[in-house]
Amino acid sequence: MTVASPARLEPFPPERPGRMRIPEALADRGFSLRALHDGDLPWLHDLYASTRAEEMAPVPWPDATKRAFLDQQFALQHRHYLGHYGDADFMALERDGHGPVGRYYLLRAAPDHVLVDISLFPALRGNGLGHALIGHSQREAGALGRGMRLHVLQANPGARRLYERLGFMADGGSGAHLAMRWSPVSG
Repeated sequence: MTVASPARLEPFPPERPGRMRIPEALADRGFSLRALHDGDLPWLHDLYASTRAEEMAPVPWPDATKRAFLDQQFALQHRHYLGHYGDADFMALERDGHGPVGRYYLLRAAPDHVLVDISLFPALRGNGLGHALIGHSQREAGALGRGMRLHVLQANPGARRLYERLGFMADGGSGAHLAMRWSPVSG
């Protein structure tokens, strides 16, 4: 099995100054946002693998084969995100003294902003970080009269509950993903 090397992946777009604002509640807890760069690819591989750990646990492959598969899947996802959402802000969520703890990909566009991806390492899931980041993005979109869209895996009920608590409603979708939309009027 051939594995894509992080060095061979497409580069992240350059930072767009002034667009990476961290919610005050997260800044007070020692978190910050910064633009991702190619040096982040190794930990992003690890983060991606952590999001699929539960799914991969029952697969009867050797660990090295599982990791090679996940590295390939990450490379495909990375290529897809850059190809389809190249104008998005690709951000690392960091915690003072702990380095990167997650990623947040947001496309600010009309008529709706698109939450391309949010992922956190397992130790920080369920601590309100995603709620704070997404809520902040909703307020920014709403101030411009825009909504937000996203896709969630049908097999991820925890994420879907989070999005529903934030006012997102099912808006179609097929297969493995459910499309969801938030409107400032309904949210």
